[in-house]
Amino acid sequence: MELPKHILTTFDEALAALRNNVLLMSSLTARSLENALRGLRERDDELCLKAIVDDEEIDQLEKQVDKDGIELLLRFQPVASDLRRVVAAMKLSPNLERIADESVSVARKARKLNRHPELPEVALITLMGAHATQMFKDGVDAYVREDEAQGRALKERDKPLDLMNADAARRLLARAAQDGEQLRGYLNLMFIAGHLERVGDHATNIGEDVVYAAAAEDIRHQPFVPE
Repeated sequence: MELPKHILTTFDEALAALRNNVLLMSSLTARSLENALRGLRERDDELCLKAIVDDEEIDQLEKQVDKDGIELLLRFQPVASDLRRVVAAMKLSPNLERIADESVSVARKARKLNRHPELPEVALITLMGAHATQMFKDGVDAYVREDEAQGRALKERDKPLDLMNADAARRLLARAAQDGEQLRGYLNLMFIAGHLERVGDHATNIGEDVVYAAAAEDIRHQPFVPE
């Protein structure tokens, strides 16, 4: 039986509003991550502060997405693909919020590094930052376009980021052993590398949500099988 047109339109508008808030969250999160990384590279405390300040709005948007998603589910009781779209949006927002939290952590540690002589090993972190940022942006793009293949590919792309983190940890520990006066700086760089590795994890989660929404397939916790 065909539902009345006004009900379909109202649901579509509610879903569009939900997605728009998710996209606003993603935009603010991307800005926060980029400001934190630029603040680290350029030793700019103001950019770091901007990343920290954005976090409050992102937190509030997460609450709004959760509230609107629950209201939409209760009011319209969507099924099949519509239900998956709502659930995916609600699952996406916590990952965005956590990426923003990791960005804040990067910014705070970057500000600590800025008080001391520059460490050339920041270049290791810059490479990780570029990789993690691209994963995040591609995850959001896959969500917007409901691109199952792109969402699925993020799991494989997380492996090089894990390896980069392990390599950075080894190098930074070795440098810390040679230069004890900069121990705190090397430790902060190791912590930043860990935060970026977790950005990759959350981007992977976003990709999993995209696959669920587009193909009704749960690919969480599946073993990685190289081609």
